[in-house]
Amino acid sequence: MANDNEPLVLTPKEAMKLLRCSRSVIYSGIKNGSIPSIRISARKIIIPRHRFFAWLDGGGGNDLHPQE
Repeated sequence: MANDNEPLVLTPKEAMKLLRCSRSVIYSGIKNGSIPSIRISARKIIIPRHRFFAWLDGGGGNDLHPQE
């Protein structure tokens, strides 16, 4: 369970830092649905912390590592 001091959501910028990837990779994953996110306005996207880490624990989704 998350620490009570940790926010419930991440910003795309925070996710970018955690994954050590580019801005375009994060927004591409958000756009194609591979990174769990919620658009709360035309300019604001949030990533639920628990869903993000569950997604990451599950291997990050099939879109990142296509099976041949």
